Amino acid sequence: MSRPAAIVGIGQTKHKKRRDDVSLPGLVREAAQRALDDAELGWTDIDAVVLGKAPDPFEGVMMPELSMADALGAVGKPIMRVHTAGSVGGSTALVATHLVQTGIHDRVLTVAYEKQAEGNAQWGLAGGRSGGMGAGGIFAPWMRSYMARAGAPEHIGWMVAVKDRRNAAKNPYAHLQMPNLTIDEVKDSPMLWDPIHWHESCPSSDGACAMVITTEDGAARSPHPPAWVLGTAMRSELGTFPGRDPVRPQAGVECAHLVYEAAGIRDPRQQVDIAELYVPFSWYEPMWLEGHDIAGPGEGWRMVESGETQIDGSFPVNPSGGVLSSNPIGASGMLRFAETALQVRGRAGEHQVPDATVGLAQAYGGAAQYFAMWVVGSTLDAVDQKR
Repeated sequence: MSRPAAIVGIGQTKHKKRRDDVSLPGLVREAAQRALDDAELGWTDIDAVVLGKAPDPFEGVMMPELSMADALGAVGKPIMRVHTAGSVGGSTALVATHLVQTGIHDRVLTVAYEKQAEGNAQWGLAGGRSGGMGAGGIFAPWMRSYMARAGAPEHIGWMVAVKDRRNAAKNPYAHLQMPNLTIDEVKDSPMLWDPIHWHESCPSSDGACAMVITTEDGAARSPHPPAWVLGTAMRSELGTFPGRDPVRPQAGVECAHLVYEAAGIRDPRQQVDIAELYVPFSWYEPMWLEGHDIAGPGEGWRMVESGETQIDGSFPVNPSGGVLSSNPIGASGMLRFAETALQVRGRAGEHQVPDATVGLAQAYGGAAQYFAMWVVGSTLDAVDQKR
């Protein structure tokens, strides 16, 4: 039987996109130091480090965990690298959590990052040149397929973009600060990949996220309220197997149901107070609401249209501004996970959702084939209190 795990320290950092702004080790150390400060712990209090990022070619540094060991206080300690494409930040947090839950370590520092200014990530974005489809080119047909299947009007994507960018204006760590963005500005922005306009796509960011995860005894000594890990799940599937439904990937469905079961959630719409979903393109908000059975078929876009996913709605999604407003790829999933922990700790600042006690976080990667999710609560019985 696994033992409880709790998040007691969270740190984030963002930087301007200049090569000389901060080094790679400096980027991760800054976030890690903030997480340690939040937990009122020192480097010697950490038993192990788990590092995550997207593919090494993004910065051109192979096996970065080796060169970053000193910056993360991991010399002479176990350090582990995780890589699951864009979902890696979430997967990294889960690996760190499992090290605590299984009794291997008592205090784990987990860090995820990306510094896209350090290398050339354009091969991942492409645009048709040299035969490269890029992330948007791969996902755009699936978004169009969802729109046709669900009967969703085009303005839904514009609404998500405006919502997330306005939420981001309340979050000092969000890279894009656009509090006055309008529906018309989104609609009139250049088309990148039909149906995705410029303002409906995520940015290219430099940043890092870190968390300190510990035991029940460690949480009791925390100077601030902890966030308890109530359930975790990871699932993946081949991106090319016959009959695969990329609009509603089976791995995503199974991952959601596994995390609901682990957390004791029977009705996520009613028992979850806030969700941070991985939405790099605006249409993925309604798609994941349905793909994770938070909403029924054709209901995801209606939740957006009715205002339910607004920060003051009945099911707030991405009150932090989400991936649409900040996308250091390797850290983006961990940012979703950390933001839910901040919410249930009551430490999310201006974008705090009042009375949030149960949070759901999700990250996906690859060709919508890697999934990581967790549920966190303000107490170990936070879900039970909602039955």
